Amino acid sequence: MNFFKTVFLSMIIVAAVASTGCSKETGGGKVADTGIDAARLEVLKNTGAVIETQYGNIELEFFPDAAPLHVDNFIKLASEGFYDHTIFHRVIPGFMIQGGDPNTKGQERHTYGQGGPGYNIKAEFNDINHDRGILSMARSQDPDSAGSQFFIVVKAASHLNRQYTVFGRVTKGLDVVDKIVNLPRDSRDLPDERVEMTVRVITIKK
Repeated sequence: MNFFKTVFLSMIIVAAVASTGCSKETGGGKVADTGIDAARLEVLKNTGAVIETQYGNIELEFFPDAAPLHVDNFIKLASEGFYDHTIFHRVIPGFMIQGGDPNTKGQERHTYGQGGPGYNIKAEFNDINHDRGILSMARSQDPDSAGSQFFIVVKAASHLNRQYTVFGRVTKGLDVVDKIVNLPRDSRDLPDERVEMTVRVITIKK
């Protein structure tokens, strides 16, 4: 898939339809079965994450009742260090920041936006709106094509509601997200500066 098979994003900005910031990686074509049971769901409800960057930390809480497969997948990947040293490879002021592509660990910029974990996750569209601070999964045209790439919304984007899987939200660090989204960028919305992340899984009590 071409880096701009994320044509959706351009279409959203120009024509207010589906977005590339929410367009995504190739994943490998199969739908992952995570086999989540009640015990695992309880663990997920008490799990959060922190995205560490040079601009500060972004703290996340998850919505396992609304999107258990996506929450479980993100936590597993983060626990394995999958996201460490990846970057936010797409930033659109007034819209979102996107990251989670393992290809961004390298220097081949033409491959950014194409990477994934080697499998796809079945869509879990829900009734949570894409408001400021929402964490959602990127995908291609296939609803069941999310893998590892995610985005954080900086301004309400109602055109994404029930089209992309919301699975969490920022609880602290939206100022960091704002700094990242406003960085100088090229014509493909790739920041001029590498904004690398380390994702830490944490235990929280609700």
